[in-house]
Amino acid sequence: MGLVGPDEPRYAAIGRAMALSGDWITPRLWGAPWFEKPVLSYWMTGLGFRLGLGNELAPRLPVALTGALFLIAFYRLLMEEFGPRPALYGATILGTSAGWLAYSHIAVMDVPLTAAFSLAMLLACEWLRTGNTRRLPWVGALLGLGVLAKGLVPLILSAPLLWLGRSRWRDLWRPALALAAVALPWYAACYAVNGRPFFDEFIWKHHFARFFSRSLEHVQPVWFYIPVLLGGLYPWTPLAALIRRPSGDAASRLLWAWLVFGFVFWSVSVNKLPGYVLTLLPPFAALAGLGLERARSTRPWLGAAALLLALAPMIAAALPQAIEHGVRRAGFQAPPLGFLAAGFVLAAIAGSLERRKAVAMLSAAVAIGVWALTQWTYPVLDAALSARPRWASISQPSDACLDNPHRDLRYGLNYYAPLPLPDCTAAPKPIRIQ
Repeated sequence: MGLVGPDEPRYAAIGRAMALSGDWITPRLWGAPWFEKPVLSYWMTGLGFRLGLGNELAPRLPVALTGALFLIAFYRLLMEEFGPRPALYGATILGTSAGWLAYSHIAVMDVPLTAAFSLAMLLACEWLRTGNTRRLPWVGALLGLGVLAKGLVPLILSAPLLWLGRSRWRDLWRPALALAAVALPWYAACYAVNGRPFFDEFIWKHHFARFFSRSLEHVQPVWFYIPVLLGGLYPWTPLAALIRRPSGDAASRLLWAWLVFGFVFWSVSVNKLPGYVLTLLPPFAALAGLGLERARSTRPWLGAAALLLALAPMIAAALPQAIEHGVRRAGFQAPPLGFLAAGFVLAAIAGSLERRKAVAMLSAAVAIGVWALTQWTYPVLDAALSARPRWASISQPSDACLDNPHRDLRYGLNYYAPLPLPDCTAAPKPIRIQ
């Protein structure tokens, strides 16, 4: 499908501009400096355009590959700490969760941030457990990539790591040096080129004001991330009941501290968006996988996860409205009785199988569901929400102007158009896009 929403076409346009202009320092949106986000995702998109991937693949494929490669590393690092079975469960839960799948399909910064930050946290487990510092430079370099992906957020979210490793504070110069080597060159270069506007817009407005001020219009209640986090784990949400208090090992304590601190931090922020909580899905999935391995009985919870899959057709049908108007206005309808019956059958089968086989069966069901989503729901999203088919339907693009359309359509049309379209008030044209 074509790019949707305001963020995908906007960020993709910035990456394309970098590839075309050769200016890899200053992000520019249709010629004007744009300092809302740092540069890593723009570099990834720009590389995609340099490789000739096209308007949709250039911004999306790097994100998808990042999400997939992270799952491999996630499994390997969990295996080091907990053994193969919990690692397999944790990686499978994360890789087939709604949140990870959704954000791996769209060209925004949340997966690159989460992948870099999460790898840094997991690589630091060896240092917490043994005091071995060999991986600390990699920890710092990955945190630096996180800072290039979405600003200072990963530094704040890594506070639990600093607290748990406070007795070894003399080792912290190693990751700090690597972090500075990775992140500081672009920040210094962008400030040198653009001066105070870069600091005021990026550091002040999109860090401090975003956390404290209501002016950015993403204000949500403090409990907002409870349903978002549980929904992001779908269909594995019932496995949250298997998460237990941390045991004595360093990795369990870090996962717990990471999850709790991150949840509190995001919850007290005034402005909230669903993608922010993606950084909490890896520890949630890892702890759920650990609980799944250690629990005496898992049948009720795996059966409940199977039953939730019966809601997939209802969710797919409501997805276009949910994206366009919000979840509360999506108009969910009860799934057909046949799907509910199939859900109960799937739940009964999952409850009767050994847990490894049940996880494999549910993962296969999710894979089939994702395939069905791309075949039947994505074309609906493309027709209803993307500017791509609307732009293709204009026979004379030079005769078109924008008559105050929604910003999603404005950004999308300006992305697919060779040049940004003029406003009808300034330059009236025969074709008025409303």
